Amino acid sequence: MAKGANVALTREVPGLKGVVIGVDWDAGAERFLHDSLTLLTVLCGSNRKALTQDHVVHFNQMVSSDLSTAHVGQAKGDDDAQVEVDLAAVPQDVERIVFVLYVNEGGGGRRTLGQLRKLVVRVLNLDGGASLISTNDLVPGLSGETALSLVELYRHGGDWKLRVLGAGYSDGLKGVARDFGVHL
Repeated sequence: MAKGANVALTREVPGLKGVVIGVDWDAGAERFLHDSLTLLTVLCGSNRKALTQDHVVHFNQMVSSDLSTAHVGQAKGDDDAQVEVDLAAVPQDVERIVFVLYVNEGGGGRRTLGQLRKLVVRVLNLDGGASLISTNDLVPGLSGETALSLVELYRHGGDWKLRVLGAGYSDGLKGVARDFGVHL
């Protein structure tokens, strides 16, 4: 799937109860870049902002307050990071769930997502792990961005849909915090 594309997940896969969002990246010889990438998940209301600070899932808060969304401690397969979403457990006031990859600059040196060789998002069925969808490589077009909105799950009618975003932030977590109304 290309940037901007979307798919009706629960219509295409009847009975789909949950998904695993897997992110696979290749930083080549840039070991520091590989180790400094972090996946952040934001559960948003109708205003496209996080419902509360407790609706942001990241390395310091591995599970959302409603228990519907959780980072997988040890990613499986080729993925470098994974988040499980129990679609049936997502509260009704959550209209979208956005997945953001960012460079955690704690170790010094200016790294950007444009230095990656590959960045792909896979969607798996939570029940059994079957692959449902994969994005095209999201690296082309990136340069100085240090955060990137990858994909979003969103409600449309009675269904859950997935949209490929690929929207970068040159101001990194500051931009993410501003857009989603949270403190990071």
